[in-house]
Amino acid sequence: QAQLVESGGGLVQAGGSLRLSCAASGRTFSGYAMGWFRQAPGKEREFVAAIAWTGGRTYYVDSVKGRFTISRDNAKNTVYLQMNSLKPEDTAVYYCAASGGGDYYRGSGYDYWGQGTQVTVSS
Repeated sequence: QAQLVESGGGLVQAGGSLRLSCAASGRTFSGYAMGWFRQAPGKEREFVAAIAWTGGRTYYVDSVKGRFTISRDNAKNTVYLQMNSLKPEDTAVYYCAASGGGDYYRGSGYDYWGQGTQVTVSS
C-alpha cells in the first residue's frame, strides 16, 4: 500500500531544533515531489517546504527560510525536515505529502499524505 509515515515531532523550547522524517513505502513515490505542510488548531493548512524527488530543487515558505531545510535520501525512500531556531509560531501538526505533478505550494497538488506529527515549541 502506498503510504507516508512521519516521525520526529515533539516538545522543544524556542530556539531549539527538531528533525522530522517521512518514510515512503516501497518505490511508489519515485519521481514524486515531496512536501511538508503544517496546521495549527483553528488555522488553515500551510505549505512549509517541498523538494523534487529527482533533481533536488527546494522551495520554502518565507517564514521558514534560513531556519528549515528539506532534504531526501532516495536510497531510504525518506524525506527530512530539519527545523532550527524554532519559534512558538511553528507549533503545529506537520504533514508529509507526495505530489505526482500538482502545484507544490498547494495542498490540492498532493496525492498522498502522512498521518502527521505534532511539533510544539514553548516560549
